[in-house]
Amino acid sequence: MPSTSAIARVLVDTPLAHLDRPFDYSVPEALSAAAVPGSRVKVRFAGRLVDGFVVERPEVTEHEGRLAPLAKVVSPEPVLTPEVLQLARAVAQRWAGTVNDVLRLAIPPRHARAEAHVRVAPEIADLPALDPDAWLAWPQGPGLVEALVDGESPRAVWSALPGHDPARAFAQAALAALHAGRGSVVCVPDVRDVARWDDVFAEVLGPDRHVVLTGAQKPPERYRSFLAVSRGQVQVVLGTRAAAYAPVRKLGLVALWDEGDDLYVEQRAPYAHTREVLLTRAVQHDTAVLLAGYARSPEAQALVASGWCAEVVAESTTRRLAWPTVTVTDGSVDGGAPARLPREVFSAIRAAEGAVLVQVPRRGYRTSLACQDCRNPARCAACEGPLAQVAARAPLACRWCGTEPEQPWTCRHCGSHRLRAPTVGQLRTGEEYGQAFPDHEVVTSGGAEVLDEVEPGRRIVLATPGAEPRVEGGYHLVVLMDTWLALGRDDLRVVEETHRRWFNALALARERAAAVVVGDPAQLQALVRADPVGVAERELAGRTETHLPPVGRLVVVDAAADVLEPLAQRTWTPNTEVLGPVRHGEAERLVLRSPRREGLALADAVRAVQAERTAAKLPPLRIQVDPASL
Repeated sequence: MPSTSAIARVLVDTPLAHLDRPFDYSVPEALSAAAVPGSRVKVRFAGRLVDGFVVERPEVTEHEGRLAPLAKVVSPEPVLTPEVLQLARAVAQRWAGTVNDVLRLAIPPRHARAEAHVRVAPEIADLPALDPDAWLAWPQGPGLVEALVDGESPRAVWSALPGHDPARAFAQAALAALHAGRGSVVCVPDVRDVARWDDVFAEVLGPDRHVVLTGAQKPPERYRSFLAVSRGQVQVVLGTRAAAYAPVRKLGLVALWDEGDDLYVEQRAPYAHTREVLLTRAVQHDTAVLLAGYARSPEAQALVASGWCAEVVAESTTRRLAWPTVTVTDGSVDGGAPARLPREVFSAIRAAEGAVLVQVPRRGYRTSLACQDCRNPARCAACEGPLAQVAARAPLACRWCGTEPEQPWTCRHCGSHRLRAPTVGQLRTGEEYGQAFPDHEVVTSGGAEVLDEVEPGRRIVLATPGAEPRVEGGYHLVVLMDTWLALGRDDLRVVEETHRRWFNALALARERAAAVVVGDPAQLQALVRADPVGVAERELAGRTETHLPPVGRLVVVDAAADVLEPLAQRTWTPNTEVLGPVRHGEAERLVLRSPRREGLALADAVRAVQAERTAAKLPPLRIQVDPASL
């Protein structure tokens, strides 16, 4: 048997599921000192030179016969820590993926010059003092911070309030963990949030005490930040979902802002959710947990209901004073047809003394068209796709194939040449508001042109959900248009997601502001009561009845019909239900539903099928566990 110095156990970078395990290689004496666990290497695998990570230097190997040698040590920098490898294995198992898929997300590409950069870590003794003001509005807040200072691991779901900067509260929580000698990972949904939170963290923690990690950073900058964390020079990481795997030493806190945002779902296999990745880290290393937002997901509510997390909520009087006063209208007058610009909206905008935010659920101009006389949808003669108009003077065109119909357009059902727009985007709505309020400047935000901030003043800001810019001091009025359209989407999480976006928009209002919501009053009472927790409780109750996540586990498999038919007949776990296969887009879809306690076993069974296919050189399946939508 070779000695310790002569063996390296290498995780080879291969997408094949049946090869998702380490392989042993011999280590030439000249490479022995550099081939440390966690280092990047190149090895000969299946006749090709491929990348890999050394995960261990064992004393013996179980391989019979001669070991192939390491070809090269790319860098002796130990970028793959044991903690991150443990996390990658758990994530791969939970989401029926491979460890290599996870490591591609966790470890940024190497940049040689960045490895030569030396960063001086600030002294722990010079930490700023804590400021408890950020948490005083919540009775449980000061106790949470004190527990972090004492090195404890509290777990909390926090319901944030308008007028209280969540970035400052998160920064104070990270500072409290630093006072205990422990690090933090803080994730926010997108880079727009990161830019603002970065300034707040620098102010609260002091210079050089945190780094930013996002997928949007330039490679040298991202790798330098990563190395500062892996070398232990920095213990606080702020970023998007790319930061969830950061190798923070002495990790004491994992925190997630706006935890229900769908941007946290990774778009590449194994499609993990950042919230679940951080919760996995919390379990593995007994860290504190802070999940927060203006709204709350059923997953977070399930953690509260089970007792695993405690609630951090304001008293009801404080909560109602913080949220805008909401008026709901269906847009009708004396039983007549609903108006596009209801009287209540018109009056509220006229009375507003400052900036007004109007949230419109669709971007673009006229996103769908129909016949004015018979109301039948206007369809493309070439592909039956919907006709739309991208600007006021733009020609009609099919949204699917781009074909422009002959002019004048003629309805195939009644012969009329007149068109109407059942749904319009923020650009067309902006024209309508500009005509109705000529004394206001109208600004639009959405699509490719998203604004971060607008100046205070008498202006109307038309924005799509998630693209709402901030205004200093907050909006004087918030209007939510066409809520029926947002609720009408055919999606598992439509109620949860629409309320999250609505509460986020309302949270941009100034203190004691007003809001007008256009829609069905019966469906919008949570906004009137300022009760995001109630929405989460009802959604969780519905998931419990239907055995959907987070109560149950769903595995969705997309493939051709001849591939899914045998899988539908297969035995999975004792209580797995097989739904389908059914047509879904260009492929077929099979849904497997099991109790939560059988979730890992079901994921393992699906991973085994994937391994069987790759071993037989068959195309891999597209597998999603607990997808954000069905």
